[in-house]
Amino acid sequence: MDGLTFLSRLQQDSFPVAFFDPQYRGILDKLGYGNEGEDRGKARSSLKQMSEDIICQFIAGLNRILLPSGHLFLWMDKFHLCTGFTDWLNGTQLEVVDMLTWDKGRMGMGYRTRRRCEYLIILQKQPRRAKGVWKIHNIPDVWLETVERNGHAHKKPVRLQEELISAVSNEGDVVVDPAAGSFSVMEACKLRNRKFLGCDIL
Repeated sequence: MDGLTFLSRLQQDSFPVAFFDPQYRGILDKLGYGNEGEDRGKARSSLKQMSEDIICQFIAGLNRILLPSGHLFLWMDKFHLCTGFTDWLNGTQLEVVDMLTWDKGRMGMGYRTRRRCEYLIILQKQPRRAKGVWKIHNIPDVWLETVERNGHAHKKPVRLQEELISAVSNEGDVVVDPAAGSFSVMEACKLRNRKFLGCDIL
């Protein structure tokens, strides 16, 4: 299912936590490496890319379904982290409350420096609260975890997502991921006894 259609069917103010891993178009459009569809760029460019307008629509939909003080974990690449993403939050009740760096343990693409990390922006829907909402206090802000891609170009670290799910939800809660990709969030939910609601396009 299309993720925006999926989000439109979910009840407002109902879920404590969601993940969103956009398929960013920006780095392909603006950096112009010249290798789109070639070598290691082939897997990335074969996925349907999201415009910034589509990303904003996803974030607005996630804002609508999150409970007050609920969390959205937004995966971010270095390009968008450096050039700015806060416009995507306009018109929402979401605020940046923290950031985590995922060290993938292997070298990636890059023209000047080679990327080894991805970033997770931690957003909270107003009212902003930590006490009684965030329950695990020993998660480091740099997380080293190597993952096997297993046929998906952007598989995310299950152990990290397990910890984050446990930090902001209770057993039996529902976790939402409208662009599930490799369904690593679903794997994390199974391991931490949470329910999963998510989709991806074929």
